[in-house]
Amino acid sequence: MGIFETIFKKPKAEELVAGYFKTLAARAAIHAIASQASKLKPEMTGNAYKELGERLKFQPNPWQDTTKFLYRLVTILMVRNTAFIVPITDDGIKITGYFPLLPTQTEIIEYKGEPYLRYTFSNGRKAAIEFSKVGVLTQMQYKDDFFGADNSVLDPLMQLMNVQNQGIIEGVKQSATIRFMAKLANTFKSADIAAERLRFTQDNLSYENNSGVLMFDNKYSEVKQIDSKPFIIDDKQMALIKTSVFNYFGVNEKILQNDFTEDSWNAFYEGKLETIAIQLSLVMSNMTFTQREIAHGNQIMFTANRLQYATNETKLAIVTQLFDRGFLTHNMGAEIFNMTPRADGDKFYIRREYAEVDKLHEAPKVEDITEEPKGDEQIDNKGQAVSQV
Repeated sequence: MGIFETIFKKPKAEELVAGYFKTLAARAAIHAIASQASKLKPEMTGNAYKELGERLKFQPNPWQDTTKFLYRLVTILMVRNTAFIVPITDDGIKITGYFPLLPTQTEIIEYKGEPYLRYTFSNGRKAAIEFSKVGVLTQMQYKDDFFGADNSVLDPLMQLMNVQNQGIIEGVKQSATIRFMAKLANTFKSADIAAERLRFTQDNLSYENNSGVLMFDNKYSEVKQIDSKPFIIDDKQMALIKTSVFNYFGVNEKILQNDFTEDSWNAFYEGKLETIAIQLSLVMSNMTFTQREIAHGNQIMFTANRLQYATNETKLAIVTQLFDRGFLTHNMGAEIFNMTPRADGDKFYIRREYAEVDKLHEAPKVEDITEEPKGDEQIDNKGQAVSQV
């Protein structure tokens, strides 16, 4: 069996978000970050891997399109604080794709003087790859030289939220089952007690008793209604717990609920998504290209169209200002407004009554237009000096 047949074993879904990340707040935060990161747009510059650059835009590997690749990769990063990208190759040398790896255990070993990443899967199988060929994304990196720390710092908060949820569930169960406590005046056999409970319930607590009056005879010394009130953390304490979780992941409820504004999304992008995009760009560039190729302009970048979340007024102002200054093409402006691109819309224009950037040499020079007439000369409507008759 080949090395990549082992690498591409598909882990079970429940292996991905395990332990305390089954709680709602943490999973929601991770989902929000991964969902937004899945919109990042990969762009490859240079001539080293043109075909791979086009493939990366749509399907980095045979099993995932680009959004699924990014979503899974960032989810692993948020849960594990370390995520691995392994290259897919045809001949062991030329890269044809990428896959996000999810091993159960990883370690750095040395073989013939070169460091290797050895990983173990849930089925016990092992594989290894040169450390220089694998992409490693990390966060919360402190003690280990290669990998990020775990998220055990969140254990107390997650346990508290879990206890809160369990308390609510148990309270609902109790209030739905035991509503009254009746004390019999005499001693009865177990069978008689069960029969009397059934009779009392049918006579007094069933829907047939529409009078709203509960009555019992002297077999009972007292009957009390049980008011089950489960312990619930108050709103302020619950909000503080959730805020602590959201602060840890760098997200907030507006992002989780898709209720963000232009400013709040930009803050989320700059504080969280941009750091992921920059690290991912560097990691995938370094694992794909040699230093010589990078020096000649080959790189992979992950970008986001931040103007997608701007107001229409902001979009219009930016497109208007940047188009006639040669910063945006027609299609770039159309993308900002989610409009269909044009076949000839990739040209840059600069305002001189909108001459094409690459044809400026054909347009009249400024000095020819503004040159003062000499002697009896005057300027015609084409900017040419003519003699006065």
